[in-house]
Amino acid sequence: MITTYVGIGSNLQRHQHIEAAVGELRRIGRDLRLSTIYECESVGFDSHAFYNLVVEMKTELSLAELALTLRDIELRWGRDSQAKKFQDRTLDLDIILFGDTISATAPVLPRPDIYHYPFVIQPLYELCPERCIPGTQDTIQHVWQQAQGLEALKPVELWFALN
Repeated sequence: MITTYVGIGSNLQRHQHIEAAVGELRRIGRDLRLSTIYECESVGFDSHAFYNLVVEMKTELSLAELALTLRDIELRWGRDSQAKKFQDRTLDLDIILFGDTISATAPVLPRPDIYHYPFVIQPLYELCPERCIPGTQDTIQHVWQQAQGLEALKPVELWFALN
């Protein structure tokens, strides 16, 4: 079993798709822990606000299997197969960390978004502040302390049961 961190985002039918994503991750992982769900404005384009969170889970899937499975989940829940980086999403699932794996090819790990987006580092900080980012001397807490824009994140009350 390997511990992985998966970012979840949606700005279309957010409640439905966030809840669906957590349910799908329960099927392929164990010991799920959820960060707070945050609402934040879309980045890079003008549209509906996103809900974002990070899920920590253990999985027996390989990195390649997990990446393919997450892509399949996105497509089954209505993501456009030709979706561009800065556009609306029914569901966006990104592997942020996969054990201590470092990868320069897709999926790039650790995911560079850790250093760029408050909606990635804040949830990671909640789940694993002392964790060292593979290939660096940085802990999640250190990156979080340097982060800007955290005040723009608005916590969202959980609306579904975790059991």
